Amino acid sequence: MRILVVGAGATGGYFGARLALAGRDVTFLVREKRCAQLQKTGLMLKSPYGDVTLEPKLVTAQQLSGTWDVILLTVKSFGLEQAMADIAPAVGKNTLIIPILNGMRHIETLQERFGKHAVIGGLCKIHATLGEQGEIIQLSRLHTLFYGNLPGNNSERLQQLDAQLRDCGFDTVFSEAIQSDLWEKWLLLSTLGSVTCLARGNTQQIAHAPGGREFIESVFAEVLAVIEACGYQGREKVINSTREFLTNPDTPLTSSMYRDLTHGFTIEAEQIIGDLVRRAAQHGVVTPLLNAVNVHLNVYLQNRA
Repeated sequence: MRILVVGAGATGGYFGARLALAGRDVTFLVREKRCAQLQKTGLMLKSPYGDVTLEPKLVTAQQLSGTWDVILLTVKSFGLEQAMADIAPAVGKNTLIIPILNGMRHIETLQERFGKHAVIGGLCKIHATLGEQGEIIQLSRLHTLFYGNLPGNNSERLQQLDAQLRDCGFDTVFSEAIQSDLWEKWLLLSTLGSVTCLARGNTQQIAHAPGGREFIESVFAEVLAVIEACGYQGREKVINSTREFLTNPDTPLTSSMYRDLTHGFTIEAEQIIGDLVRRAAQHGVVTPLLNAVNVHLNVYLQNRA
């Protein structure tokens, strides 16, 4: 299979590099600046599993031609519209698009543009960031890619995809319940982003503050109420383990949105929090804490403009 990885940042660069190192036919679709950097330095991974540098196959949007079997879409959510325009020439009638984006709105957006048959569910769990030289730094040994047919019942077509993604130097989950996996990732991500951005600290600091644990649990409860109203069929074991993970006073967690905010970068406020607030209003779910977080993040974006 020909695999096009859209983006060579911490997520796309990591999983794409592992696929390439395992001998898969991988090309990275990147911007001109990133292309020039990678041509000069190579794609560098710094990992607990060992450091490596490879010379990736690169293409820019202007150079893209022909269709691809698989498109792994790993851009920030606010870059989705441009990414869809960029990949349009590469999408054929049998192309599978695996979006690794935050939230849930992107799925509907992609399906409207390319059709439901082209879009499957995907998410990843990895602690990684970009270093000053553009290198990908894996911060822990966690590196799992989830994927599956959105309605469930993975077809032979997806089984062929699974065969390509397995045994490539990272963990895989070929899920029959990817919708639930996506809701649960949003539950974790939005709660973590909300509490760390509003409190301006990690979860360990928040948990040790007076009322901090209750604050985390209250935000968690609001998010859970929203996604259940939207159709999430709660899996009690996952819900309980996620709550315990977020409120563990011995583990200092931060979110990528918090790290972007503290560096003055653009943040995925609308995709991670704003869409939750919108869905809450549609379903009559009261979310005062999420509303406060949404205001806070939007003021940050106004000041940044």
